[in-house]
Amino acid sequence: MSATPTPYYLEGSRLNVRLNSVIGWLARHGVSLMGSAELSVRGRKSGKMQRIPVNPYTNDGDKGQYLVSARGHSQWVRNMRVAGGGQLRVGRKVREFTAVEVPDAEKLPLLRGYLKKWGWEVDQYFQGVTADSSDAEILAAAPDHPVFRITVQRTR
Repeated sequence: MSATPTPYYLEGSRLNVRLNSVIGWLARHGVSLMGSAELSVRGRKSGKMQRIPVNPYTNDGDKGQYLVSARGHSQWVRNMRVAGGGQLRVGRKVREFTAVEVPDAEKLPLLRGYLKKWGWEVDQYFQGVTADSSDAEILAAAPDHPVFRITVQRTR
């Protein structure tokens, strides 16, 4: 019997965790750095809202908005799979949304576009895959980077 492989996840360094705290605080207080926002998603075990800064990505091809987990199968990803949605906040503007996970086979244009926009920040988590990588290389990395299409339900 073979063991199930552990899903890819790259834990942040102390510096990354600290920077995320600052970026999240800024978003909560109305300052978005290049489109960043604070994601709130209900914890699958605690039931409490968990917060983390994210870089929502708008795909030019379909004008859809997406959340990409550069670090892999993180806690917010596992929570999103259960919750099916959450909130994005920048200051007082809160957008409630539903989320649907994108199948690996459909991620190629999304990951390439995300890496073009955010690669300077996230390339280190993609194990050598960049926006300029071949289609095959990006598709090979797709299972390690969950992507959710989000649909805003209301803004308050």
